[in-house]
Amino acid sequence: MSLDLRSVEVDIAPMIEQALLDPLATPEQVAATCAEAARYHFATVCLYPCHVRQARELLGPKDPKICTVIGFPTGASTTTIKRFEACEAVENGADELDVVPNLAWLRCGEYDAFHRELAEICEACDRPVKVILETARLTPEELRRGVEISLDAGVSALKTSTGFFGGATVAAVEQLAQLSRGRVDIKASGGIRSYAQAVELVLAGATRLGTSRGPELLAERDRLTSDRRSQG
Repeated sequence: MSLDLRSVEVDIAPMIEQALLDPLATPEQVAATCAEAARYHFATVCLYPCHVRQARELLGPKDPKICTVIGFPTGASTTTIKRFEACEAVENGADELDVVPNLAWLRCGEYDAFHRELAEICEACDRPVKVILETARLTPEELRRGVEISLDAGVSALKTSTGFFGGATVAAVEQLAQLSRGRVDIKASGGIRSYAQAVELVLAGATRLGTSRGPELLAERDRLTSDRRSQG
């Protein structure tokens, strides 16, 4: 899609989930990420579970919300481990959970196991669960099944990818939006590096944007807005 940003303006800040998913992230980086998310009024700050308690202490009860990842990035740990990880994250202050399911179960036709894992986490934690369906790795039929089962299990959002096996694309967002028929949020995540790309994903149906470049995207938006006004 070739987007003319002179005629389109989208307030992406409330959609951004500012991510810090570097396994070597320091407490200072966590603090800086939380401060950025609060300053720009982002939807969430997205961190590994080990940083949730620090983020809660820094942010208190105010926005942004705290999101963490479960079974990340492969989803290959057991349901018992994921359920414990999710419940511990909630106890530490997590508001939202981005869960990587066992995608091999979709490929093998183990649909009951796939459903049970997500349903157990949704029920045990009583928090919004975004299921990461790794759209670049699934066939259209696997994706269709994954969306159908995830919705039945009680998830609140569908997420395009972890970013480890391909990033968010307009086509993937459109697929998820079409399959879910507007029943849940769509989180585009992975490789969002420009304001234009973010707007394209929103226009395709994304309601959340997972990125580590939130402030940079807003700076780009502000430059474009300034240029448009100076030329107008």
